[in-house]
Amino acid sequence: MFDRTELRYLEHALQTLERGFAGLPDFQAGLETASLQALLQTVAERMQDNFPYPHPLYAGQMLKPPHPVARLAYMLSMYINPNNHALDGGRASSAMEKEAVAGIASMFGYKSHLGHLCASGTIANLEALWVARHAQPRPQVLASEQAHYTHARMCEVLQMPFRAVGVDEAGRMDMNALEALLKQEAVGTVVATLGSTALGAVDPLHEILRLRERYGFRVHVDAAYGGYYTLVDNLGGAARAAFDAMPRADSIVVDPHKHGLQPYGCGCVLLRDPAEGRFYKHESPYTYFTSSELHLGEISLECSRPGAAAVALWATQQLLPLQPGGEFARSLETCRRAALALRQQLANGRAYLAGPVPELDIVVWSMAAANRSRASRLAQQVFTAAAGRQLHLALLQVPDRLASAWWPGLNGEPTAVTALRSCLMKPEHSEWLPRILELLAAASSEVQSA
Repeated sequence: MFDRTELRYLEHALQTLERGFAGLPDFQAGLETASLQALLQTVAERMQDNFPYPHPLYAGQMLKPPHPVARLAYMLSMYINPNNHALDGGRASSAMEKEAVAGIASMFGYKSHLGHLCASGTIANLEALWVARHAQPRPQVLASEQAHYTHARMCEVLQMPFRAVGVDEAGRMDMNALEALLKQEAVGTVVATLGSTALGAVDPLHEILRLRERYGFRVHVDAAYGGYYTLVDNLGGAARAAFDAMPRADSIVVDPHKHGLQPYGCGCVLLRDPAEGRFYKHESPYTYFTSSELHLGEISLECSRPGAAAVALWATQQLLPLQPGGEFARSLETCRRAALALRQQLANGRAYLAGPVPELDIVVWSMAAANRSRASRLAQQVFTAAAGRQLHLALLQVPDRLASAWWPGLNGEPTAVTALRSCLMKPEHSEWLPRILELLAAASSEVQSA
């Protein structure tokens, strides 16, 4: 599962890095080799207590292994350990961050931008909402019921009122419900989720932007999960229209540590208007004196940040450019095809009740049963039985309204249904789909015959 030949490339690159400091007097940090080797063995043994996230049979949560070039570039950078707060802490890595972020902004169609990397989508969304709080006099924030919980939480931190908007039968923000709230309340910001973390649902950004023309709110796009899907050519019509509208959003968040093949944590926040950098303005008596160029700490709420994350992202984008039709885009297209194929196979089987057609690469399904309580119980049991066969899935609580729309034949109290969920984030999932279905069938058969 782990390819160790790549470590040879790291050795050669490290020699090149070291030559850049050849003018310094020789210095070696003291290292007790035997103790280090023993400790690393202990670490390796402790780390065995994990699910096999890099393997194609891990098809549960949204965990995608970093690309080898990201892993190697990150490790190489750690020999320097740059800090991308100020240029004197990370000159090369700051330049690489600016280039990498510019590449992401270009992918989304931004002709101008201000942006940077950060620890996660949570921090990126916090920054976007913080800027919105300064740029938009009306503090009220709306996001869909299927939006990530970070928005409600960050609004609490920022003391901005938050309301959840109802969703349609596909889990997307309901435009009628949104406009009803816009008519009733002074809304400052609407968050459009392009790829919800539960369903992979894509809010109709193009329709939200039409409402912006009438009601004058700010539009923030949370594309932490789904953003890179803007590159693919096999989206459905509604999702394609939403992604095509991204250049008109006021701010965008994406997580390179999800589909962008990066190690955790690597989030990215983009502002369409560079003038909004004025909200970050602050003074530091000892930080920003080495260069008149922009220091990334001057446009970030975070202070110290790992330059290694920027180096890894830059290297990955050099190897796999963010271009429609390119190798990176084709790998995402493969993931979506796998999700569509899995959903079709589930719909064809009598043991399952398929959920909505996936807009990205997340598939949801219920176990076929006479009522909701039995379907939920079977899902829990299949989840455990599949894990015993090394097939790792996920569970999802589907709210009553969506469960009623998707599976009207499930009788019982109007409660949530525990369903099975799979994130087919790895292109390898496509070729492993027969094996995944075989193991799922075996687990389902075991549970139903018990």
